[in-house]
Parts: sequence; structure tokens; C-alpha cells
Amino acid sequence: MLEPYEGRVFDPCCGSGGMFVQSRKFVSEHRREQPGLFNTRGISVYGQESNETTWRLCKMNLAVHGIEGDIAWNPQGSFLLDAHPDLRADFVIANPPFNDSDWGGPLLREDPRWKNYGIPPAGNANYAWIQHFLYHLAPDGYAGFVLANGSLSSQQSGEGDIRKKMVEEDIVDCIVALPGQLFYSTGIPVCLWFLAKNKASVGFRDRKRETLFINATKLGFLEDRTHRQLTAGEVAQITGVYHRWRGTQEGQYADVAGFCRAVSAAEIAKSDYVLTPGRYCGAEAIAVDAELFKDKFERLRGVLEAQFEESDRLQTVVRTSLQSVGVSQ
Repeated sequence: MLEPYEGRVFDPCCGSGGMFVQSRKFVSEHRREQPGLFNTRGISVYGQESNETTWRLCKMNLAVHGIEGDIAWNPQGSFLLDAHPDLRADFVIANPPFNDSDWGGPLLREDPRWKNYGIPPAGNANYAWIQHFLYHLAPDGYAGFVLANGSLSSQQSGEGDIRKKMVEEDIVDCIVALPGQLFYSTGIPVCLWFLAKNKASVGFRDRKRETLFINATKLGFLEDRTHRQLTAGEVAQITGVYHRWRGTQEGQYADVAGFCRAVSAAEIAKSDYVLTPGRYCGAEAIAVDAELFKDKFERLRGVLEAQFEESDRLQTVVRTSLQSVGVSQ
């Protein structure tokens, strides 16, 4: 959805580097590049990880895939010791830990990262991560990240006020609600946030005061009893809607009842700044059956009678065949 073809890609909670590898895979597939050409296209990779073992795995993962990057490690983590304080990235792509209560919040009440939108609650890092991402975005940058669904509607400890300010500042570009069981680490349903520093940036349709909501909770299939998978077609369905809405893909965007809807900031305000897609996308359109009940009943009864007659005929054929077999023996 972000299409990180070129620019600075940042993940401040990079783990073993999966987001970087997927970004490289995306560029290689869509531009038909050879693996070794990834960095020659103008991509710069930056990351940070607090677990030393995971950081080593990340460095190895990038080396195996031919990716060069500035991946920092320190045990304090991105909040307490930001390893890239001056970085302004074109893309932030991340999967931060959900609802982290031990992130150092009480020590960072006066941190400049909270200046624009508000101080995040000390007991939950969700909105600290969001503001950390925004702090590191370039003026025309985009952020895409995964969070627990509670982040869309929580009002506790000032989170609702932070979300309100974000909507008022017009940086919430798109929200995607996903089905549960997509991750091996958790079975809960999650959501995707997409933030844009400038919704009227060059190359995109002017989307000021508008947010796209996508309800993809009914998509996917159970690969096994505990894991759900989105098909390539479903991924294309989600991304296609987003790109048509942004004006970066051919075709006219249109709302689809139960699946996607472009919503004004004024309507979001009327809903108390809750960002849950199901609230805005509505119910899936149901085909109206114009046939009268009496007519349908007579028609279906006729079909049933015909099926009974066919069943009787087949029973006769089977009995005759069995008798024939018995005589031949």
C-alpha cells in the first residue's frame, strides 16, 4: 500500500528485519530488479532494536538478502535512547509491540515527541509509538503500521484526545480492519494505520479532510485451525481500493457498502473521533428478492415434486439393475 520504491525506510522496532526484507521483495517484484540492485534504486534502510540477540538476527537477515542498512542496537530502546534522532524518513513501516506497559513512559512526560498531539499514557505505548513514527516522518512522508484494534477507539488516559488532534491535523490517511488469526504470535484481530504528513503531496490526489476506511474482517481463509491467510486476490482488492482512492491507480474509486468508504473529518468528529472501519463502512448490500412469497412457494413446490418423481424413477432403475445382477448370478 505504501509502495516504498525509493527514499528512506525506517522501522524503530525492527525485530529481525522482516519489514525491510518485505520492502526489498516488493521493489524487486514490481520493478523486476535483480536482488543486488535493491540499494542502487535510492532506498536507504534505518532501524533500531533493543534486544541484542534479535538485532544480530536482523543484521544476518539483511546480509542474507543483500540489504545494507543502518540498524542500531541499545538496551534502552527507541523511546529512552533514540538512535536516529535527526532522521526524517519517507516511509515508516513497523509492527510495534501491542499495549506495552513497560516502555519508560513516566521518564518521558516532557519529551518533545509528544509536543504536537499530547502525552501518551504511561501504561500503554500504542500512542507513544504512533507519535514516535510521526516525529521521524519527512514533510511528505507516510507511515504504515500494525496495532491492536483497541487503538482505534480507546479513550483512556488521554488517548482519545491524541486521536482527536490527529484527525483535526488531518494526518490519518487510511484505516484497515483485518480479521483475526493472521499472526502466529497472536490470534486477536488487528488493524493497519496509514498516516500521511501531507495529503496533497505531489503525485497523489488531494485528499485533505478525508480518510479512507476499509473493513477487511471477512476476508481470508483458514490455512489451518489457528492461522488465517489472505489470498493474493484479497490483498490486491485492499491495495487497489487504496490506490484508486489516492489517485495512483487507474480506475474510479467508489464506496462499497460493508467494505470501504471515504469519510470526511466532520463525520469522524460526529462519531467522537473513533476510527473503527465498521462504524463507517456499514453493512454489505443485500440483494432484494422481488418475487412474491406465494409465487415462490408454488415454484419451489413444483421443483420439489419433480425431484421426488426423479427420485422414484431412479429407485426403480436401481432395483431393476439389482434384480438383473441377481438373475445373472
